[in-house]
Amino acid sequence: MPILTILGGGAWGSALANLGGKKGSRVNLWSRSSSFNLESVITGADVVVSAVSMKGVGATVDRLLALELSPGTIIVTVTKGLDPASTRTPSQIWQNAFPNNSIVVLSGPNLSEEIQQGLPAATVAASWDLAAAKQVQNIYSSDIFRVYVNEDPLGTELGGTLKNVFAIAAGVCDGLQLGTNAKSALLTRALPEMIRVGVRLGSRAETFYGLSGLGDLLATCNSPLSRNYRVGFGLAKGKSLEQILQELQSTAEGVNTTNVLIDLANQRGIEVPVSRQVYRLLNGEITPEHAVLSLMERTLKPE
Repeated sequence: MPILTILGGGAWGSALANLGGKKGSRVNLWSRSSSFNLESVITGADVVVSAVSMKGVGATVDRLLALELSPGTIIVTVTKGLDPASTRTPSQIWQNAFPNNSIVVLSGPNLSEEIQQGLPAATVAASWDLAAAKQVQNIYSSDIFRVYVNEDPLGTELGGTLKNVFAIAAGVCDGLQLGTNAKSALLTRALPEMIRVGVRLGSRAETFYGLSGLGDLLATCNSPLSRNYRVGFGLAKGKSLEQILQELQSTAEGVNTTNVLIDLANQRGIEVPVSRQVYRLLNGEITPEHAVLSLMERTLKPE
């Protein structure tokens, strides 16, 4: 059976460790607070899963570079975010650091609390190396966790990353009690915005209609289990961003992603009206009510 090493002891890392163990893999779960060193769990690993936060990716990459990771080891990234300095995605950072290793993105509508409860879910394993994606598929597929494969890792990753921005907007919508009609309109406009960004960055449009795009968007924008949804909900209830993040006691990647996305959109001339209002809200430029009003007052045009 394969040896699986999970880097990151958060909720998602722990859930992935449990899922891997159920299929019989030998699983090592490592975090910065672990009593054993990283080298001991990397040596001999067939698959290394990076489940660290976006801000921890760089340091984790540096640690593994120092350990001379075997080129036969598959690196799986489940981090959802954009690097503020380079605007790169996690998989791009990993591939740049380890050009001889196969990089697989694992992303989908996967709320970790539901998976820890044993509730059914599905996800996507995406890689330019389809054989590596299928190996990850075999490791994780079970009667409660279905894994599909594709060859668009960037699109798969961006779906999971960008939906966090829209989850903040969805939380605002529900926090202001604007109703189902308004939220449906918001999510319907969020999807083409996600596709517009993804295609400009080199992804396939069709990827965003699947589990890692629309599927993850629906899950994250409709559940209080989503930290990003709770950010928007809290802002709508008059809480400060600092207060909300302190209450969450964990990372809401959508906050950083929004800031980096707007930088990218400005550089590339990409139209991102929903994301831009989320950016203005997070940076204290407008109130939640004004954010919604600004979206409703946009220039009339065909759908």
